[in-house]
Amino acid sequence: MQLHQLDLNLLKALDALLDEQNVSRAAERLSVTQSAMSGMLARLRESLNEPLFVRAQYGMLPTERALGLQAPVKQILSQIESLLQPPEFIPAQAEFTVKIGATDYAFRAVIVPFLQQLNQLAPKIKVALLPIQSGNVANRLHKGELDLALITQGETAPDFRVKPLYDEHYVCAMRADHPLLANWSLESFCQARHALISYQGGQFAGVVDEMLAGLGKSRQVDLSVSSFLILPEILKTTDLIATVPSRLVQGEGLALRRPPLEVKGFTKLLAWHERTHHSQGHKWVRDLLVRSCQSPF
Repeated sequence: MQLHQLDLNLLKALDALLDEQNVSRAAERLSVTQSAMSGMLARLRESLNEPLFVRAQYGMLPTERALGLQAPVKQILSQIESLLQPPEFIPAQAEFTVKIGATDYAFRAVIVPFLQQLNQLAPKIKVALLPIQSGNVANRLHKGELDLALITQGETAPDFRVKPLYDEHYVCAMRADHPLLANWSLESFCQARHALISYQGGQFAGVVDEMLAGLGKSRQVDLSVSSFLILPEILKTTDLIATVPSRLVQGEGLALRRPPLEVKGFTKLLAWHERTHHSQGHKWVRDLLVRSCQSPF
């Protein structure tokens, strides 16, 4: 028999026939008809130019050559099964690096609880935290510069896989003794001095200003920052207030109020490329990241 003529089903049939030494029982074991098993035995005899079995009083007996094939056939089938089955993923033993891209806000909101759990469950997995900007995520995932990205709805692409992490809403943050707390209204909100987060930097208007314009109102924005991380400290030491995603300022010692106008929230998504979708290690990391976002805020 030439290698290109090899039929794996014939090897499985030979393995069953050698174990059972009975066509009916071998057929039952492989869930085929007796006639189908007889046909496979005939093909084996023809291919190997060997009778393989001789009739006996009870069933049939393997020839000397057939007995010599029994162990190698089992080994080949076992190796093929191992080849087709993905290796078992054991988090505590896993060693690889996962590259996660996000804004500093998303890192602040997600990464700390994720790393706490990761270090406990899979201490040998390394994490690289990389900054991203709107517009370059798809290309970086495609090139393998990122394995995962924390994005919002408008940043998806056709070759992304995405999964929701959490729904975010906006709050107004200010220092704990801010005078505005005693008179919180839309009018006082508009009259206050505001800080705004601008990813590109230098912008003094955002989604809140669009909502105010729809109401025929405006506000005074005195500070524009490109990083979320510095803002809480600025708010603690000035009269500035900021309308920001709630997860940014939880636990920062700031007073939080619901905005006096409707500001639409957003859903934070976890994105990855199709290339890593079936990787057991990456799937485990993705699932852990999703679970770590479930803690209430």
